[in-house]
Formats: sequence, C-alpha cells, structure tokens
Amino acid sequence: MELTGAQALVKSLEMQGTEVMFGLPGGAILPVYDPILDSPIRHILVRHEQGAGHMAEGYALATGRPGVAMVTSGPGATNIVTPLANAYMDSTPLIVITGQVATASIGTDAFQECDITGVTAGITKHNWLVTDAQDLPRIVAEAFHVATTGRPGPVLIDVPKDVSQSMMQWYWPSSVDDLDLPGYHPSKEVDPLGIAQAATLLAEARRPVLYVGGGVLKAHAHQALRALAEKLNVPVVTTLMARGAFPDSHPQHLGMPGMHGMYTAVTAMQQADLLVSLGARFDDRVTGKVDGFAPHAKVIHVDIDPAEHGKVRRPDLSLVGDAKEVIEALLGATSAPVEGQLDPWWDQLRQWQAQYPLYYDAPQEGQLLKPQSIVEALRDGSPEDTIVASGVGQHQMWASQYWRFNHPYTWINSGGAGTMGFAVPAAIGAKVGRPDRTVWAIDGDGCFQMTAQELVTARTEGIPVKIAILNNAYLGMVRQWQEMFYEERYSEVYLSPDLPNYVLWAEAMGCVGIKVEHPDDVEGAIAKANSINDRPVVLDFRTDASEKVFPMVASGTTNDEIVVHPTQGGRR
Repeated sequence: MELTGAQALVKSLEMQGTEVMFGLPGGAILPVYDPILDSPIRHILVRHEQGAGHMAEGYALATGRPGVAMVTSGPGATNIVTPLANAYMDSTPLIVITGQVATASIGTDAFQECDITGVTAGITKHNWLVTDAQDLPRIVAEAFHVATTGRPGPVLIDVPKDVSQSMMQWYWPSSVDDLDLPGYHPSKEVDPLGIAQAATLLAEARRPVLYVGGGVLKAHAHQALRALAEKLNVPVVTTLMARGAFPDSHPQHLGMPGMHGMYTAVTAMQQADLLVSLGARFDDRVTGKVDGFAPHAKVIHVDIDPAEHGKVRRPDLSLVGDAKEVIEALLGATSAPVEGQLDPWWDQLRQWQAQYPLYYDAPQEGQLLKPQSIVEALRDGSPEDTIVASGVGQHQMWASQYWRFNHPYTWINSGGAGTMGFAVPAAIGAKVGRPDRTVWAIDGDGCFQMTAQELVTARTEGIPVKIAILNNAYLGMVRQWQEMFYEERYSEVYLSPDLPNYVLWAEAMGCVGIKVEHPDDVEGAIAKANSINDRPVVLDFRTDASEKVFPMVASGTTNDEIVVHPTQGGRR
C-alpha cells in the first residue's frame, strides 16, 4: 500500500494506540494535518504550543500512557521546548512531532527554520530528524519504545515538509528486533545477590525509612510498595513526584520530605540508620545541603537509570532495575521484623508527629482567606479520587501538603523543572485522559496568567476542568524568600489582585467565573463549581499574601535546620 509520509505518520500513531493528540498547525507540518481528518485520533487544537506539551504531560501522568503533541517548525517547535524540558526532568513519556522546512532548505535560514533536534538534544531521551518517508513507521515505533521503556521520558520526531509529502510503501515493524536502536538496552534483570544483601540490611536496621520517588508510580509499583511496607512495618515518605504512591491515610505514611516537607518525614530521614530509596534521585530539594543529609544512614538505592546511582549520594548498595520488580523481589526475600524491634523508632516518630503537625493561623475577622484552608475545603468538598494539578510556587506546596492523596496518579505537577503555567493545560490533558474523574487545578495568580488562554481550548473542546486560583496578588514564593532572606525588599513581585479581573476573564473565555472573598462563601462556591460539568469553572479566591509555607529548609542549609511555623518554635 502506497501512502504519503504524512499518511504513514498518522497511521503509525494509530498503530501505537494513540487516541488523542494536542497540537497547532502551521506551514511545515500542514501536510500531516490533512490525513488527521480521516483518522480516529482526536486532535485537540490548542491556543499556544506550550499548552499542547503540558496537556500531553497531564494526559500521560493521569493515564500512564504516552502523551502526543504535534506542532510546526520554528517558533512552533521552540514553544514546546519548555514542556520537553519539564517532561525530561520528571520522566514523563511524551511524543512530540515537529514540522521542519524541506530538506533542501535545512541550514539556509529558511522561513521558520530551527534546528530543533539540536536544541532538544539535552532534554529528550532521543530525537530523530526524518530524511526518508520510508523510515517513518520504524521511527515512530522507536520513539514510543524509547519514551515508554526503561526510565520514561520525552522524545521528538522532526519531519521535513518534503518528507511528509513524499510517497512510501507502507509497513509496520513486527517486533522490537525490527527497530534500529543498537545502543539502547534498558536494564531489566534484578540482581539476586543485591536483593539478598538488601534483605540483610533491612533485617539489621533499627531506624529504617522507605524513601519513595516518582519512579514507583512510573513502574506501577504502588501495590507492591504497600505490601512491602506493611510486611516490614517500615515508615514511608513520598516525594513531591510520588504523592499518591502510598496512601496519605495509611498509619505508616509520614508525608512528604524535602524543603517544604512534613517535619516528621524530613527528620526521620535525617535520623534514619537505613534509607531505602525507591525510584527517587536524591534531588536537592529533598537532601538540602548534601554533606549533612541523612548522616547516620546506610543507603540502598533502587533506580532503573544507572546514571542516577551515586550521582548525588554514594549508596551502600546499588540495585539497578525496575522498581516494581525490585520491590516484588524484596517481598520474597525479606521477613517481618522481630517483634518490638522497631517500637522505639515508631515511638519517636509518633512523638514528632504530635509535636510538629502542619499548622497555620486561623483567619481573623476582616482578614483575607487562608490559602491552606482553601485547599482543605477543596479536598473535603470533592470526590476522594479527584485529580489535582498544580502550578509552581506556594500554592503547589500547600496543595501537596493539605490534600490527602490516597490514590495513585491523582497528583499532576511540575517537579524538577518547576514550570509556572503548568497547571491549567496539564489539568486539561488529565481530564481528556480521565473524563470520568473530577479534575481541579490549584493555581496561583502568577502561574494562571501564563497559560490561561488554554481555557478557550477547554471550553471549545468540551473539557470541564475546574480552576482554583489562590490569588494573593504576588509571586508568592519569591515574596516569601524576599521577606525571609532579603530584609523584606519586595522587588518586582506584586501583581495586583484585580488586574486582570479573573471573573470577567473566565467569562470572556466561555467559562464560569466566581470571586470568593469571605470564608462563609468558600464551601458554597466549591459545591457550585463541582456541580457544573458542561464548561470550565474558575474560582478566584482572595488569599492572604502574608502566609508563608512551613515547614521550610532554607537553601544551603541542612535538613536539621528545618524551620517550622513560628507558633511551633520557628527554627528547630
């Protein structure tokens, strides 16, 4: 069967089970948009290419399937660089297809030409510049294979216009052996000797902690994790990228560690004699000052990416492999602890939990809303399996702290890159992937203004997401740092609470807009938002700009110097 390169590309996406893609057409990619009309793949037309990338990320994070985005050359391609970098940092499987100028024009500074494979070489697992239409099915199969195996991540396929217009003879690779990936061999086998050594270390530990990262979710290992934790009666901490991998309601869960983590989670890691790192990468936001991190602990590091082992903290035992397979092997190799062996450890942990819970001051008469209480009200007024997306900043930390994540794949956020503007498009992508779920985006007013135009996409495409803006009229996290470390010199962080008018903005985009200023109106506004399912809803919560995120480990300090709320004594 003879097809154009464009037809072969679309058919290849169909062969990979692609149900939806996010994109924006332009000259170089235009030939590929024609066969989309005849394809069962749903195409969602975004208003900015960054939105396409973040929607694809949200879709991937909510479903576990790779997200697909397609944009044109030049500025279309460069506009999706931020989502690629974000996906690369957070190991999110993403397939990005870009148009390119005709092959004969490459290198001539042609209209809308950009060396996007060169630009993205450091922020993709791999990228391809297609020079022959006959290669397209194989390359698409390779791209999906690379994006979804080993440590997941984004890939990019750059398709020149003449290649998409050329004719090719259709085929489809029958197996992985037909792919041309000679240097790509993701680790699969679990080292039985390493498992035995890990079991010995666990049996000897008196203050163990399971340090759970996003790799557990990528490996779909949440059930195995719970079984292991319960068998060993070991406390669990879940990083920002692993929220929901272990239920917040579980008595063995200590919460999130890190710069704005729970006091008990942070301090448990500091005092542990054994850290079992499962799919985590010892990020600087978790470790604080590295040479003061968990100074008494032996470390077992489990990660599928060999490059992560020893990169930040030298492990005592390195286990390269899929988190689910390693955890299941540990389940078979370990025994329940000796009765009473961990009782002193648990007594200490419960003492810390009682002494330093999350805390914020109750609002006084006439004060603006407390952002923490808004997150609690959203949580309590929404279904338990609600998917929550967030932007980046104070509202992200409050969302992670005060929501209860008892289900995996219900927390959609930008971790490693810290991308402002992530929440709205990511929530849209998540809702496309899980239309049966309620999807809330908890956003800041600064983040919202970066990508809010995608609510037009949501309204046009019938995607009823719900947006809660914690509107404190500031770039909140920057303000917090300026207050604490720059003598309250608030340089370029004020945004104004009323410019823009968020209710009118929402209405102009075809959404429902509601402003909430009084505590008595919070629950009713949330209930109304949850009852509207035919269009997006934007709630503008007027929140207190003086609120800061606690606990906090300041940059350059050790986790032992964690600062709690002033009413709890401040610096510990």
